[in-house]
Amino acid sequence: MSIEVKESVSKKILTEAKGYLDVGFTHSLNPYSGCAFSCRYCYVREMPIQRFREIPWGEWVEIKINAAENYRNEILKLRKKDKPINIFMSSATDPYQPIERKANIVRGILQVMIEYPPDFLWIQTRSPFITKDIDLLTVLKDKCKVLVSMTVETDREDIKQIFAPSAPGIQLRLRALKEIHAAGITTQASLSPVLPFTPDFPKVLDGVVDHIWIDTLTIGDGANGKRSERLGMPLLFEEHDLSKWYRKDIHVKVEKYFNKFFPSEMIRVSKQEAFLE
Repeated sequence: MSIEVKESVSKKILTEAKGYLDVGFTHSLNPYSGCAFSCRYCYVREMPIQRFREIPWGEWVEIKINAAENYRNEILKLRKKDKPINIFMSSATDPYQPIERKANIVRGILQVMIEYPPDFLWIQTRSPFITKDIDLLTVLKDKCKVLVSMTVETDREDIKQIFAPSAPGIQLRLRALKEIHAAGITTQASLSPVLPFTPDFPKVLDGVVDHIWIDTLTIGDGANGKRSERLGMPLLFEEHDLSKWYRKDIHVKVEKYFNKFFPSEMIRVSKQEAFLE
């Protein structure tokens, strides 16, 4: 699949946190618009940034070439207000999608953050390519709190292929988590959204993550499941005989199961307070 790549100059890079990010975050940061991973359940498909485009989601990416410069200017202004700055990167794209290999937009932002750190940086990705920036993250973690949250919706590659065929493999993500954790950087497995997994899933995460985040298609799509319904998720689950996993209370069962393996303080469910302390 070919990807249309364009460069753009953005007016701002930090956006005030609202909606599902209103759990302690002050800002979101999206270094790109669009995402090549094209996960079938991605709620961004139903947001204005995509709904008013003729090019399908997953087939276009815009590179915000002035992201690092914007960050520097914006954080200097925010620091004058003497308030915490807690950043979620990223809410509407994956910061480590394939184009980052050439563009290095995130790397540029992290270099500036070392000089002008936020109070907390949560990096949300499903890409093992984040390991290229371990050198910068190990420096940054001594200046502010850093959490690397890797999306690991399931431990089953066959399930991943149904819902996110263009995303990196599960085993690659787990190896990246292990490497990041070994570097002394706080790690998290983000079960977002929770997809069918094997009984051994908790054991796979043991020793490589400090936190576990549980999210669902109902809680996490920002519209109480309506976006997921419009994306055809109920039918997709049904087609693969997985309907019992498509339920609004699935997070309750998953949290209860994971609590058998991990201390309750390690686990959070989406819409609860984030791990900011």
